Amino acid sequence: MTEATFPQCRIDSARFMNPETTERLLNRIISVPGVRRMVLNGPRLPATVPYGPAKGIANPHPMRKKIMVGDQEMELQVHVGTVLLELERSDVIPALKAAIEPVFTDFSCSIKEGRFMKTDPSLVDYAKYGPNADKDMIGLADPSSKSRPVIIQGTK
Repeated sequence: MTEATFPQCRIDSARFMNPETTERLLNRIISVPGVRRMVLNGPRLPATVPYGPAKGIANPHPMRKKIMVGDQEMELQVHVGTVLLELERSDVIPALKAAIEPVFTDFSCSIKEGRFMKTDPSLVDYAKYGPNADKDMIGLADPSSKSRPVIIQGTK
């Protein structure tokens, strides 16, 4: 028996997005039926200073805000520059392009198709989630994170 291979795409913005742009983009993405998984990539925004003389002191960063995605509130832990998507089928891509185009008015973005997420469990996935990990969580483990990924339910 062969497992289904889902198409993947990557949205690269010309600049890092502020929280308001990220919120608009994510809400438009989840409104498109057929998006299975999503990963936000960018430099980490730690809540406290991780090293140096100020270690442990609160790190107020203007890009670390809470945003509303659908009807769920989530705190941005990265300064988003790239969004990785796994889709149910490849005919979702034109609808996705049409949905996100209005978000990028001040700067450009590109959508690339290819393989960007892991599809097989790695050692990090095994250590983070164990041997009976949910298949939808594979490739979403950050070894340095103490929290689990945020699960947002989109439209089906």
